[in-house]
Amino acid sequence: MESVAATAGTTVPTLRRRYPNKMDLVAAVVDSLRVEPLPRRARGPRADALAILANFQRNLERPLAMATLGSILSEEHRNPRLLERFRTRLLQPRRVMLRQALVDGVSAGQLPRTLDVDAATNMLIGSFYARYLSGEPIPKDWARRVLLCLWPPQQRRSST
Repeated sequence: MESVAATAGTTVPTLRRRYPNKMDLVAAVVDSLRVEPLPRRARGPRADALAILANFQRNLERPLAMATLGSILSEEHRNPRLLERFRTRLLQPRRVMLRQALVDGVSAGQLPRTLDVDAATNMLIGSFYARYLSGEPIPKDWARRVLLCLWPPQQRRSST
């Protein structure tokens, strides 16, 4: 608490008034990880999926976002509530939206009916973590590129 207060330019008593214990403070950090709200749906399933992935990327680009996730994972056994909060506040809402966009794409005939939606959801989201862990920067067009591997844009048919 002392180092957090010093970094924030405040005192420990002031910090404790807002966050009575360390878990409350850490929960506030988890809640602050999403800087951009999830996009609204209705542009079409592929556009929705791309917007969700691009939003995810913008949130990952925040300073220390991945390091914070690493810290949350390292605390999994000591403070399981912390990882659960991360899952319920950040991870699950995004996954539900992305999964729904993929299901809608299958329903619209834009994706194969045999698509394993769970695997596809994990592959799309997981590609960001894999790229980060590779030590290479995540390119600005990464969301578009990974989605393109799974879901090419529909080509408009020309009238003849």
